Amino acid sequence: MLLRTRLICTTVVLMMIFGFALSTRAEAPVFKAGAARVDATPQHLPVIVNGSMLERMVEEVNDPLHVRAVVMDDGKTKIAMVLVDSCMMPRDLLDQAKQMASSQTGIPTANILVSATHCHSAPSVISVLGSRTDERYVAFLPGRISKAIEQANENLQPAQIGFAMGSDDVNVATRRWLMKEGVSPTNRFGGTKNDRARMHPGYNNPDAIRETGLEDPDIPVISLQTKEGKQIAFMSAYSMHYAGAPNISADYFGLFAGIIEDKLPSGDERRPTVAMIANGTSGDTWLADYKRNERRKFDRFTVADDVSVAALKAFETIEYHQWLPLHMVEKELEVAVRFPSADEIKDAQDYVAPWITTRKPKTTEEVYAMETLILSKMPRTRMITLQAIKIGTLGIGAIPNEVFAETGLNIKKYSPFDMTYTISLANGAFGYIAPPEQHALGGYTTWRARSSCLSIYAEPLIKYELIELLEKAKGVAK
Repeated sequence: MLLRTRLICTTVVLMMIFGFALSTRAEAPVFKAGAARVDATPQHLPVIVNGSMLERMVEEVNDPLHVRAVVMDDGKTKIAMVLVDSCMMPRDLLDQAKQMASSQTGIPTANILVSATHCHSAPSVISVLGSRTDERYVAFLPGRISKAIEQANENLQPAQIGFAMGSDDVNVATRRWLMKEGVSPTNRFGGTKNDRARMHPGYNNPDAIRETGLEDPDIPVISLQTKEGKQIAFMSAYSMHYAGAPNISADYFGLFAGIIEDKLPSGDERRPTVAMIANGTSGDTWLADYKRNERRKFDRFTVADDVSVAALKAFETIEYHQWLPLHMVEKELEVAVRFPSADEIKDAQDYVAPWITTRKPKTTEEVYAMETLILSKMPRTRMITLQAIKIGTLGIGAIPNEVFAETGLNIKKYSPFDMTYTISLANGAFGYIAPPEQHALGGYTTWRARSSCLSIYAEPLIKYELIELLEKAKGVAK
């Protein structure tokens, strides 16, 4: 009888343990991912295009523009990463789009990252330098961004995730050079003196001394697939400024996405593969290497080909995880502005008086005179948004500026994550943030305007705060 009782008790205990194990397994979190691509080509032509010193009116479309969105869910945290074929987008427009998407999906606005590719062939949604906004497109774009997030959320399905780092050093080179004294372009209204740095000095220029910065050839790749190995999304970034087109175009960013989507089809017509490549830290980087003796041949097609090959090579090395923890943190940061002096404002007023009521600015000097007056009527600080994302051992930082490669490399160096990359022009557009020593050299990216107005010490402040935010993102969820 005693033996029978012991057997019954043992059986009950074993059943309880086995049942608990089954219950634990059944409650294990499921990693999910969804992606969507929404057309954002302007519906009306012509449109105003920014990205140059002076405004352009464009009447033709080379290739379509898109909003590409990926939503990830680890069972506890849901985040959205969105990329828009646009030069740059203001914070208020993106806040509007995020709020629209959040109300439809339940994803907190703080868990939504929206960045611009920085293509220079898209309709203007932000007034910058000599360009106005295209108001019809300003009204159109937030709804497209929200729709992409909503569709990506609807497309959520069980997924596996992996990431790797590739490299392409062919298409990155420093575009700012230290020049001999007295030869760099000066700007009467740029807020600098005795400039020594010049953008694009050209090949074999005897006045060019050396590059002023560094390059970052890294190409991070995040792959999201179904449990069966079908592609859901392919996310990447590269620190090269842009490679443009004469008319409306997604530039090399869109071509890259198309190449990847063709090579890695999902096999699901309802949920096709969505590929995207964000702008890394390319504020002082372009693809022309002026150390060479002669100009190399390049265009948006060659760049897309080169970078996609490098990205796909990294893709082949990826090891997938059935689940990874997600976490996203956001911080509001107040940053001071370089404000024009009373004398500078008076000088600009006198300079523009003869023509300001009859025409738009025609020269660089006229543009910066106008920028001086516009800045003089704006607040003396800016509230910017920084974000950090944790995807397992991968960290992603988001900055609403045009960030120099040197800054991005330093963020990687001091990041707590095994692998890190930074996305520029995310959640707003607050201009270049040149490191303080670059300000001492002057040159275009330091000239005071809405496109470069934050304080000389904005770069170290933003860099420090983002590294601290990455620390926070890593430490919250083990």
